[in-house]
Amino acid sequence: MASPATTAALRPLDAMDTTVSGPAEIATVVAAHLHLLGARPARTAEAEPTPPRAGTGRFTVGGGDFAPVDATAAWGAPGTGVADEATAQAATGVMAVHGRRDGAPAGLAADYTATATAVLTVQGLLAALLGQARGTGTRRPHTGADRAGLLAVSQYLAAAGADEGEAADIAPGGPPFTSADGVLFELETLDPGAWAAFWRALDAPAAAVRAGWRPFQFRYATACAPFPAALHEVTRRRTLAVIRRAAETSGAEVCVLRTLAERYAEADGAPPWSFRPFGGEAFARTPGHPLPAAPPAAGGPLSGLTVLEAGRRIQAPLAAHLLGLLGAEVVRIEPPGGDPLRGMPPTCSGVSARWLALNRGKQAVEIDIKSAADRGRLRDLAATADVFLHNWAPGKAAELGLDAEDLARANPALVYAYTGGWADRIEGAPMGTDFMVQARTGVGEAVRPDGEPPAPSLMTLLDVLGGLHGTEAVLAGLLLRTRTGRGVRVDSSLLGAADTLTAAALARVGRGQNPRRAAGFRRPLRTADGWIAPADADAPAAAALDVSALPTPEALALLADRGLAATAVTTDLADLHRDPRFAGSIHRDAHGAPAVTDPWSFA
Repeated sequence: MASPATTAALRPLDAMDTTVSGPAEIATVVAAHLHLLGARPARTAEAEPTPPRAGTGRFTVGGGDFAPVDATAAWGAPGTGVADEATAQAATGVMAVHGRRDGAPAGLAADYTATATAVLTVQGLLAALLGQARGTGTRRPHTGADRAGLLAVSQYLAAAGADEGEAADIAPGGPPFTSADGVLFELETLDPGAWAAFWRALDAPAAAVRAGWRPFQFRYATACAPFPAALHEVTRRRTLAVIRRAAETSGAEVCVLRTLAERYAEADGAPPWSFRPFGGEAFARTPGHPLPAAPPAAGGPLSGLTVLEAGRRIQAPLAAHLLGLLGAEVVRIEPPGGDPLRGMPPTCSGVSARWLALNRGKQAVEIDIKSAADRGRLRDLAATADVFLHNWAPGKAAELGLDAEDLARANPALVYAYTGGWADRIEGAPMGTDFMVQARTGVGEAVRPDGEPPAPSLMTLLDVLGGLHGTEAVLAGLLLRTRTGRGVRVDSSLLGAADTLTAAALARVGRGQNPRRAAGFRRPLRTADGWIAPADADAPAAAALDVSALPTPEALALLADRGLAATAVTTDLADLHRDPRFAGSIHRDAHGAPAVTDPWSFA
């Protein structure tokens, strides 16, 4: 369905102009998002099919009551060897995590770090405009694909540096499954009872069912699922119709992998977020609800603002984490006894390393949303907050009396943010989890090169990119509030993140081209002691060289002598904090967990 963001009067960057230049993979996404937010292109993107190595993107937004804000984005720091998408994925550990399912590092055929870099760039521009409006000063944001890649693997990085091992094995294996009629499908359930009932309905061996639950349950954390091969054998003996009936009776869900062509045929063209200002008088003229002022001391662009976050898993907690890095005070709403994920292994000083990656630095308030009294406490907290952010199940907020309209009555200045799965844009959609959205939107095809069976990545691609979209939406909502004097509801989704990630592939479908990259695309080269990844433009020439007997440094030197760009592939994330390519980018927090620094710098 059409999004309110398409209504010009509601867009956060209306009456502003933008200039965009730089590597195509980054610049195209930045230009598209700025346009959808209302900015007018004063100059089109200087986006080259093969961007210059270490090329820097330059972006400007300003106009109306705002002085121009400049931002820059690069692949990586000079001298690091991070010169394009392939080398960014290789160096930051993205190839290692994505490749766990197959047992060897593998590149994502979609431009994942560039897409994340573009969204971070738009966030930086919006934050700088907010800082200007709030009196914290106009500063120039900078980010890079190396920072975006580290942010994307930050949970896996934190776990790799924890005091103990993973709760489930890291070994090859995982979905999707194949039916007897050759249909690839994803399976999803968060309930061990439903898992067991699904497999019992298919007459799976009981031992395999028991052994399979733990790796399946933890695949979000480990990016692999080495469950028994017997489970794959069971589905290969059953038709899709039988498998669907087993899912319906058990409470599990299956989703057939869609192609990019199928996604293109149904795409509605809606932006990845929507904005709906609250009605009534502008809050700036409402007694008791003045526009929030900046604090006296200089701080981040969101300093002095308060974000209430009621988030689960990754998407909403990551969005709030980034808002905190921009200076907001983040107060996390947790159930009585605290978030159970605080204890999820592996831990550092008794606290889940993964949980720290998304939630360090946040305050916490325990609230039982099933209690009427506690819901009243939550409304009281929202009455003085600037942002309320959640990713509860669809309809849950309205059922609890905590939807946008409910909280706006107490605080018409509120930015009410929901980060969900489908944004009510897909009829009959399955559960809105990362892997199901990947399956339903063609991401499983986009991330694999031609000639390979489609398979959603077991790295949580969309949860992370969806969290980035959530931050982007909140910043745009805050800017819209500043410009209109009204609170606003903002919505973002995993579906929107999927459409952003696959935009280039969907455009190829529209041109009648093969949407998938060529066979062997972004496959690193084996060396005597590791792997190297050539830049995309140099990959064919590099593949013609035999480096399998050479140590990695010598293999890189050989390619450099031939004028070919390449970098070493990170295979052990625990080594990243010692990697000279990321000096100063990773530190240990107070619990001893590896922590990635802010993805932007502001000059």
